[in-house]
Amino acid sequence: MATLTPATGHAQPRNRPRGGVHPGGREDLPVGIMLVDDHAIVRQGLRSILEREDDLRVVAEASTAAEALTVVAHARPQIVLLDLKLSTSSDTEGLELCAELVRLHPEIGVLVFTTFLDEHLVLAAVRAGARGYVVKDVDTSALIRAIRDVSRGESAFDARSASAMVRGLSKPEPSHARQLTTRESEVLRLLARGMSNRDIGARLYISETTAKFHVGNILRKLGVSRRAEAVYEASKMGVI
Repeated sequence: MATLTPATGHAQPRNRPRGGVHPGGREDLPVGIMLVDDHAIVRQGLRSILEREDDLRVVAEASTAAEALTVVAHARPQIVLLDLKLSTSSDTEGLELCAELVRLHPEIGVLVFTTFLDEHLVLAAVRAGARGYVVKDVDTSALIRAIRDVSRGESAFDARSASAMVRGLSKPEPSHARQLTTRESEVLRLLARGMSNRDIGARLYISETTAKFHVGNILRKLGVSRRAEAVYEASKMGVI
């Protein structure tokens, strides 16, 4: 039997699963979810679907990486449902955002929810700290199950994403990966974690200027112009 909630006016079914563990230790609260997608209609559709579940609640939305980093600190979601394409200028901007979210808020579970299905991209997302990867044409029940799995600290991949990841792991390392020096490979791994030049310098005991020099060499050798693209290309090469 359903009850009518005064706040929304929608019928809410009883006896659904309880929420996950929240920062305050309460397990009876809904799982807080933040939606990060550049299309408002997608966010509206997701909110409508997710809030039919008693144990799930959308607590915030963002359409850009900068907005997401600002909002997440105030909303304190358990889960960030993240699209990897957040602008028309880049297909991988979400990778850099994922790494930064994980670095700043390691308690949050990032679940990639995107239209792209590429073995290298799945691997890059995992290496950036994502706990799961689901493509947008999965059915509603699979998405909800993935969110609940991540909220419990588990990983979550739909069948095709899991297969793509296995294919990516089984591919041999391309020969041009050897163009990077040992130091550049170290810098690249830190780039994948969303670190700035200053942070990289501090971690490797080198100056910020030297770190910037290494980053420039990495971009040149990989034939890219942006840090997120370097991480993506490096994942294809098996360097990170």
